[in-house]
Amino acid sequence: MITIVAVGKLKEKAWKELSDEYVKRITPYSKIEIIEVADETNQMEELKVKKLEGERILKAIKKDSFVVLLDLRGRMLNSVELSMKIEEINTYHSSNITFVIGGSLGVSDDVYYRADYRWKLSDLTFPHNLVRILLLEQIYRSYRILNNEPYHK
Repeated sequence: MITIVAVGKLKEKAWKELSDEYVKRITPYSKIEIIEVADETNQMEELKVKKLEGERILKAIKKDSFVVLLDLRGRMLNSVELSMKIEEINTYHSSNITFVIGGSLGVSDDVYYRADYRWKLSDLTFPHNLVRILLLEQIYRSYRILNNEPYHK
């Protein structure tokens, strides 16, 4: 089971349609669930925002789940390495993998330390909507690789 916990909602129709398409593509390989937790739009201090969003993230994570935090300080993986990481997690750690996409200010220390693995998607900066689509695409690509099925290289 793959779970994506993301701070904020996909509001634009095009992003939602693209997300739904990748969820549909992933479904033959794995159950998948996307949990959107509310972001803080109030003008609060950064630590308070991270704390509140972090509490929501942690509440959404199943206890037995292996948590992969998308993190600028994490380890970069290419697509083949990511597919092998997913296989390793499913084989040796848990059949439940939760990918966490934090808010625009990052995540609280509690979320950071709950993560079992920290993955850096890219050196580039992307909007959160695009990060979610890139993550879904890479999960789909990983399953295609693991099943020795063709996919654009």
